[in-house]
Amino acid sequence: MATIPEPANATVQAVYRLHEQRDAQAGHRAHLGASLIGHPCTRYLWLTWRWAHKEAFDGRMLRLFEAGRQFEARIVAELRAIGVQVSEVDANGRQWRVNDHGGHFGGSLDGAALGLPEAPATWHVLEFKTHNAKSFADLKAKGVQAAKPMHWAQMQTYMGLTGMDRAMYIAENKDTSELYSERVAFDPVEFERLRARALQIIESPEPPPRISNDPAWWQCKTCAMHPICHGEQAPLVNCRTCAHSTPVMDGAGGWRCERHNTAIDTGRQHSGCAGHRYIPLLLERIAEKVDAWDEPGGNAAVRYRMADGAEFVNGAPPHFSSVEIRAAKHKAMLADPQVQRIKADFPDARMVA
Repeated sequence: MATIPEPANATVQAVYRLHEQRDAQAGHRAHLGASLIGHPCTRYLWLTWRWAHKEAFDGRMLRLFEAGRQFEARIVAELRAIGVQVSEVDANGRQWRVNDHGGHFGGSLDGAALGLPEAPATWHVLEFKTHNAKSFADLKAKGVQAAKPMHWAQMQTYMGLTGMDRAMYIAENKDTSELYSERVAFDPVEFERLRARALQIIESPEPPPRISNDPAWWQCKTCAMHPICHGEQAPLVNCRTCAHSTPVMDGAGGWRCERHNTAIDTGRQHSGCAGHRYIPLLLERIAEKVDAWDEPGGNAAVRYRMADGAEFVNGAPPHFSSVEIRAAKHKAMLADPQVQRIKADFPDARMVA
C-alpha cells in the first residue's frame, strides 16, 4: 500500500502555531503581577514591569500552561462536589481581582472557599498549581513556602489585599494526578514587605541593581533577561522602556508621556512612537550616557560613549532611533564613522541589523 507523502507532524505543528500566535497577540501584562512579586531578583521584576523583553514560549509549553488552567476548572468542580462553597467572583459579580499602588500591582485569584473540611467556618484564598513529579515531591517534602516561595508570596499578597487570613494551596502531580493540599496562614509582616517591594519597582525610573554582576551566576545564566541585563541586547522599543514615560498613581494603572504631556493607553504603550528614547541605564552594557539635549522640532537626543571612546546618539535622523539601536546586531556599528557619514548624507537610511 502506497504511503501518502506529507510534512512530518503537520497537524501537530499547526496546533502549536495556533498557541504561539495567540500568545503573541496577547501582548504584555499591564500590571506588576502578584504571581511574580516573590521572584528573587528585583531587577528582573523591574525589566518585566517595564516590558524590556517578552519571553517567547513554544506551542508545546503554551499547551502545558493551558493544561494548568484546565486543572483549575476541574478542582473547583470537585471541591463543590464535596460540599465546599467556592466563589469564583467577588460581591460585584466579577472575577476575584485585587490591585494596589494605583492599580499597577495585583492579580486574579483562582477563587475563594468556605466550608473546607480542615476549617469549615473560615474563608480561604484558593490557589491551584500543577507540578511535574520532581517538583511535586519537593513540595510534599518541604511545604509550599520553602519549595515554591513565589507561590507563597502570591498567596500572602492575595490574603493581604482581600482581608482573608488563610489560603488553601492545592497542587496536582501532572504525571500521576495525585493531589497535595496545604493551608497557609497570613503573615502581615511579609505582606507589607512585598507591598513595599512592589511600590519600589513601580516608582523607580531606572532599573535596580542586579541580583549578581556575574553573568555566570546560577540565577542569572538561565534568566530570560540575561541578554539585556548581562549582554548587549537592547530592550524592546515601547513606552515602558522610554525615558519620557511615567506610571500614574490614578487607581486605574495609568501611564503618562511627559514629553507629549498626555496619557498613554495600553495599546499605545505597546507601539510607542518615533520620539522613543531609551532609559539610559537600559543601555549601560552597550555604552554610557554622556549628554542629552533638545533639538529643533522638540526632539530629544541622548549621546552615548562606548568603552573605546567612540560615540553615538539616540535621536531623530541623522541620529539613531531606538528601533535601530535594538536592531543592530553589532553595537559597535552605531559608533562607526562610515556608518554615521551615511546616516548624515542619507537621512532616510536606517540600520536594520
